[in-house]
Amino acid sequence: NLVSPAHYLFEFACFNLHVGVGISFVFATMIISWLHFLWKRRRYMKLKEKFFEQNGGRILQRELSKLQGQSSEKAKIFTEEEIKRVTNNYANVIGRGGSGDVYKGFLPDRTPVAVKKSNIVDHKKNDEFINELVVVSQINNRNVVRLLGCCLETQVPLLVYEFVGNGTLFEHIHEKDKGKATNNLSWEVRLKIAAETAGALSYLHSETNVPIIHRDVKSANILLDEKYTAKIFDFGASKLVPIDEIIKNTILKGTSGYLDPESCQTSKLTDKSDVYSFGVVLAELLTGEKALMSDGQEERSLAMHFLSSLEQNRLLEILDGRIVNDGNKQQLKEVARLTARCLSVRGKERPTMREVALELKGQYF
Repeated sequence: NLVSPAHYLFEFACFNLHVGVGISFVFATMIISWLHFLWKRRRYMKLKEKFFEQNGGRILQRELSKLQGQSSEKAKIFTEEEIKRVTNNYANVIGRGGSGDVYKGFLPDRTPVAVKKSNIVDHKKNDEFINELVVVSQINNRNVVRLLGCCLETQVPLLVYEFVGNGTLFEHIHEKDKGKATNNLSWEVRLKIAAETAGALSYLHSETNVPIIHRDVKSANILLDEKYTAKIFDFGASKLVPIDEIIKNTILKGTSGYLDPESCQTSKLTDKSDVYSFGVVLAELLTGEKALMSDGQEERSLAMHFLSSLEQNRLLEILDGRIVNDGNKQQLKEVARLTARCLSVRGKERPTMREVALELKGQYF
């Protein structure tokens, strides 16, 4: 029953063969996996380069280089990896809207930021988009949310803004059912918010290198900080307009209830379109009603309701009861008359934002 040495040698050779095949298989698998990883990474880098080009990255780099030494606040171009670190891989959604989603994040120095993932832009209009991005990034006004930078390596551009953490004016006035509306908006605070917003719009219209028409002024686009300082947000629909120029055949932008009726009829855009929308915001501040009022069956325009009530001398009946007292009725009437001028159907009859800002500033101070 003794096993011959040849048998042991055969088993030993078979064992070595199996081990060799196993090691070769593992090694081959590792090589294939590594090559697949390199291929995927190369494909990913190519895709990022494609998006960067499509979103106008080269144009933006060229335009920002022209600002070297002119502005310390110029926009930064973030990489996609940086944005993922800033947002913790998009973990904290703080807002969803028709123009995109907003995520809260932190820069490496722990500065809080809001990262907006925009809807798909028209790549045929990259020059216009980049031009607006460069100009808006240079806006230096305490009542305009500051644009810190962007990321163009994704399918849709990501915009990085300063974070303003006390919600929107819309929430503070209207969202009682969600527990967001507060009683902290006294008339004095509302007048302060109105004066600051008007001042910021006046700045955009007349104090930037190229005038900017916001085109979507509404209470939901006015953010408030902890001290109820107003900050205008969301320039996704904004338009750069040479001085005294009227934009014809414009595509309608904005939100129902705030849209300038003259622009809707003529397809012409001027700075007076923002004045009308701001008039609706003033009406919201005065009445506590939404831009589109609902009686359970149909929606009515707050602007038309406000003008009709003013003509019928029923102003005190429609004012928000939280802001009326014997000491401010005259001031409320003055602001109501200004609101009516802003809501004029004819743009020529509306004041400029500069005139509105000066009048509100005079009322507040």
